[in-house]
Amino acid sequence: MTPEQLNQCSTAQATEWFMQTNTASRWVQRMVDSRPFIDKAQVKSQAQQHWQAMDNADFLEAFEGHPMIGDISTLRKKFAATQTLASHEQSSTSHASEAVLQELKALNHAYLDRHGFIFIICASGLSAQTMLDALKARLDRPTDEEIKTAAQHQLNITLLRIDNGLSD
Repeated sequence: MTPEQLNQCSTAQATEWFMQTNTASRWVQRMVDSRPFIDKAQVKSQAQQHWQAMDNADFLEAFEGHPMIGDISTLRKKFAATQTLASHEQSSTSHASEAVLQELKALNHAYLDRHGFIFIICASGLSAQTMLDALKARLDRPTDEEIKTAAQHQLNITLLRIDNGLSD
């Protein structure tokens, strides 16, 4: 889709498109209301600007739009399928060991129990071990700090999805 096509979408279509990039409803509404866009750079600039105006409730709503890496079969499928993704997100995790996958599962649940939301990381280009190391490093941080860190990762994910979803 081009920015021009996004501008021409109905409100419902534009809402659906932006929901695929970030599920925070207030952010989505602001993005829809920001149309028309001149180009992809302006879409990304507005995305950043609107994200900075969000609060913890918006961040948590966006986090809920991500599946938790929680069961081993889901992990195996996710990591095996990444080689075929055009964006090559997480492609280096396709050869994750069983031990790493098991530890990711356990620590993801521990993270959710501690912080009340799932572990969010912009995984593009990261190995499963790198994600596991980041999870270990962030697990015991204060929740208020972790929300801010996860929100920055969410913005990075959103911008990547916009970049991959729009052409100039």
